[in-house]
This record gives sequence, structure tokens and C-alpha cells, in this order.
Amino acid sequence: MNQPLLIVIDDEPDLADFVCTVAEQVGFDVKPFNNAALFKDQYTYADVIVLDLIMPEVDGIEVIRFLAESNSDAQLILVSGFDPAVLHSAQKLATEQGLNVVGSLSKPFRYDDLHQLLSGLSITPKSLTLRTPVKPPSVEELREALANSELLLYYQPKVGLNGHFIVAFEALVRWQHPTHGLLSPDLFIPTAEQHGLINDLTWVVLEQAMMQCRSWQDQGLAVQIAINMSASTLKELDLPEKIGVLLEKYGLKPAQIILEVTETALMQELIKSLDILTRLRMKGFHLSIDDFGTGYSSLVQLHRVPFSEIKIDRSFVIEMGHDPEAAAIVETVVLLGHKLNMKIVAEGVETEACRATLAHLGCDQAQGYFFAKPMPADEAFQWFSAHKSEKNR
Repeated sequence: MNQPLLIVIDDEPDLADFVCTVAEQVGFDVKPFNNAALFKDQYTYADVIVLDLIMPEVDGIEVIRFLAESNSDAQLILVSGFDPAVLHSAQKLATEQGLNVVGSLSKPFRYDDLHQLLSGLSITPKSLTLRTPVKPPSVEELREALANSELLLYYQPKVGLNGHFIVAFEALVRWQHPTHGLLSPDLFIPTAEQHGLINDLTWVVLEQAMMQCRSWQDQGLAVQIAINMSASTLKELDLPEKIGVLLEKYGLKPAQIILEVTETALMQELIKSLDILTRLRMKGFHLSIDDFGTGYSSLVQLHRVPFSEIKIDRSFVIEMGHDPEAAAIVETVVLLGHKLNMKIVAEGVETEACRATLAHLGCDQAQGYFFAKPMPADEAFQWFSAHKSEKNR
């Protein structure tokens, strides 16, 4: 049976040999490189790469760039004896470029630290990773999908952390493709944006979400529904009136709808967006700033736009258990949002420890796989009914 391959890139031969020795004990084939330029010339693949950041001639950041350009799927462990903040920034840089960073070690590190890290890795055989990915459907197929009502909504609950169990569902679009089955939005949203169909798609989502909200209300389920707004839709100055027509059609009130907006969408045409969102808020709609903390001017947007809710980006929530800086950001956003009389929602909650920490910090609501994955409307209703009964016991 072939052993997984671990490559060590470090200009200190003694340290590279040490890493190789530990890796062999864990069960890896190993290959050391004391010269990063040589690694770049000879690299084909690796299951795990242990990379020192501080090296002469070609440094670790340049290797990270090379790996990203090579679409490397290796599990990456970063090593540095420099300022811990540099190690942290390098890890963020690698992650942002799509690399799979599984850990970091500050020099000098102990045998136990390295052995534990390597032993805990899950290596998938390359034969299982070479499956042909689903190709994004064409723009013609997407036009047909819009015309044939192939788009549908899944719903993920937003759960209250301090007193109230469930407060809302976020509507998330899916495509029931006639050939490929159920497709996630990352396979067709970019196509919609590139070919001017995102506005049509957004209105399909708005209509379906309001129709479902009315249906649930008739069944005794009175919850808010959160809907993601596209940048294109936020350029329509008559948007408040058009959404108002939909509300009347389904007998809903503005307070039942949360419109989620990203900073990227805001910045496309700031004056128009500010005009539209202010009028929507005046009419009673709730406004949520989505993916908070990932834009370039988050605090400026909080000051400009009358948001009623902040959604903390999942990247901070997921990492706060082991990343003190991410934890500090989450805590600060909760404090800031409450100072501004806003509700705080944390995305990406996947563990009980994360839920408990957020509740302790005073975060109002949370959503994520710990509570439930996005699900069809009928399953969402059943989920709510079951959990409401549990809550009332």
C-alpha cells in the first residue's frame, strides 16, 4: 500500500531531518528540500507540505503563491521562528488563496507537538480526489431554468441564543437541474452575475420566499424570512415600491422580511444603495449587513446605512475556538452591534462549544450545521415543530 507523501521545505537541514524522522514514524513517505527554488522546479504533488516561512532567496510567502498558482491540494503546515503575527498572517494569506492550511508551528517546537499534528491528519487517497467535478451549467441553461421554474429555496434556521429558540429562516437558492440534480449556488450565481441574470434570479427568490412565509403563517408558523439581495437589485430606485407590491400580494408585513446585504453589493453604487436601503428601513423592513468584517470599510457602512442586524462572517466564528484574534473580533462585533442597538447573528456555528461561547458573549442569534443544514420548506416546518415541542417540555 502506498504511503502518503510529506514534503518538508526548510533551509535548516537539521530541522528538516527532524520533521522527516517524525513523519516517517507516523507513516509518511518523506522528501526534504533545503532550497525552496529547487522545490518549485521539481514539485508535482504532495499529500502534506511542511513549509518554513523564513528562508533565503525564495521565502515561504513566495512558495505559498506558487502553490496557489499550481492549484495544490496538499495539506499545508506553516512553520516560523519569527513574530507569531507573521505566522498568523501567512496562514490567512494561504487560506484566502484556496490552500488547505491544517496547522502551524512556532520554532522551536517539540516532538510531541509535531507528532500530534501529523497523527491527526486525515489523508484522502489521490484516487478519490480525481473525480470529475460538476461543470457549471451554461447561461442558456440558466435562462431556461428561470423560465421553467427550476430554481427553488432551501431554508436554514436562525436560532436565538438567549431566551428565544427560533426567530427566522434564511432563504437559500438551489437549482433542481434536470440532468445534474440539485446544484448549489456557487455553480450558477457567478454565471447569473456575469450575464445580467442576477436581478431576475433575485426576484424569483423574493417571490418564492414571501409565498412560503405566507404559507407558513397560515400553518401557524410566524417567523421572519431573511433574503439575500443582489448588487444589481440595489440599483433599482423603485425597489421599495416593488417589494411593497409583493408584500400586499401575500398579505405580509415589512417586519417579517429581513433583507441581507453584503458590503460588496453596497459599494457598487453607494448613493443609490443608501437611498434605497434607507427607504426600505423607513417602511419597516429589517436590514442585515452580511459577511460582516470581510469588507474594506465595515465601520463606515454601519455609520452610513440604517442596519438593524449584523451577521458575523463564518470565517471568524469557525476559527474563534483556536484563534485568539478571531475570538477578539467576534467579541468586539457583539459589543459594537449592541452599542448601536443592532441584533447580532453568528454564521457557521458547528459545535456546542462554539454555541456556548457565543451565548456567553451575548450574541443574539446563530445559524450553522450545529443546529441544522439548509432544507426544503416542508422539512423546515417539521424541524421547527419538533424543536418547538422540545423547547416547551
